[in-house]
Amino acid sequence: MLKEIASLEKGVVLLTGDARKLAKIFLNSWLSKGKVFLAEYLPFEIDYPENVFIGSIEEGVGFDGYLLYSLLSRPKSERARYYSFISEHRDKLIIIYEPKYLRDSLFRYALKDFVDYLIAYKRETMGMDKVDVYKLEEGRVVEKKTYVRRF
Repeated sequence: MLKEIASLEKGVVLLTGDARKLAKIFLNSWLSKGKVFLAEYLPFEIDYPENVFIGSIEEGVGFDGYLLYSLLSRPKSERARYYSFISEHRDKLIIIYEPKYLRDSLFRYALKDFVDYLIAYKRETMGMDKVDVYKLEEGRVVEKKTYVRRF
C-alpha cells in the first residue's frame, strides 16, 4: 500500500507520529515527477529543493501539491479554514504532516472525512518501527495494513 501512496496523482495523506523518513520518501517521489509543492514548513531535507516553495496556503498561486504542518494542533476555527481549503483542492496532492502520534483518535476529528490515507508511525521500545497504513473512504476504513521494521 505504501507504493500505491507514492504513485498517487491526487489525494490527501495524513502522516502522524513524526514520520520524517516516510514523508521525505513520498515527497521526493512526487517531486521527481516534476510536481511543484507549497510547504508551510519543511521538517526535513529533500532532494529537489527547487520544486518546493515555503509559504502560506493563502498565496493564491496554484501548486501541484501542498504540505500542511501540524494541522490538528491549531485552534478549531483555523482548522475549519484548512478543511475548506482541502475540500477545494481535492484534485491536488496534499500531505498533512502531524508530529504527534494519533491513529484511532483521528476519528474524533472532522479531518477524517477529508483524508484518503492515514499513516501512523510509531517507534516501539522493543527495537522496531511500526507503521499502520489505513485507506479511508468517506471517513471509514476500507483497508488496513501494518508494516514492522526491526533494527
